[in-house]
Amino acid sequence: MTWVLFVILVVFAALVIWIFNKLVAARQLVENGWSDIEVQLKRRADLIPRIIDTVKAYAKHEKNLFLEVTEKRNRALNADVMSDRAAAEAALKRPLSRLMAVAEDYPDLKANENFLDLQDELSDTENKIEYSRRFYNGAVREKNTLVQSFPVNLLAGIFGFGAREYFEMDEAVALPDTSFGD
Repeated sequence: MTWVLFVILVVFAALVIWIFNKLVAARQLVENGWSDIEVQLKRRADLIPRIIDTVKAYAKHEKNLFLEVTEKRNRALNADVMSDRAAAEAALKRPLSRLMAVAEDYPDLKANENFLDLQDELSDTENKIEYSRRFYNGAVREKNTLVQSFPVNLLAGIFGFGAREYFEMDEAVALPDTSFGD
């Protein structure tokens, strides 16, 4: 009888250890995904002043737009809570799209090599943000499924593991077409 109890306890302990390790791995994947998003959002935020400076040289009367982009950028950088960050990043996209569209009104700016490089870099960054967001949300989905599934849900709360929030943003910044001819 003692051996049976001992085997049951060992199996139970092994199950608890396995569940805990699965939860830790899921949490690490989510944290890694969030880190990737933050890197790309920071990269975009660092591009914005360079874009503003380049556009400013050609479109001085767009001052209100420059101020709006700068304000929304700062708001996004200072957001602490994920839902606030997502809302601030979405709000930044609108004036940033308008800023990039300003080039259409200024042929010299549209042909400026520095502006075109910045535009390409921003487009690449937007793609990376979307990829990072998808990776993060996939990791969150996996973690949330794990935390809410039986028997893991019985131990997840005890160990302090809970569901995580998805990072939802509007569509990527719409950039004007920079191709020349057919």
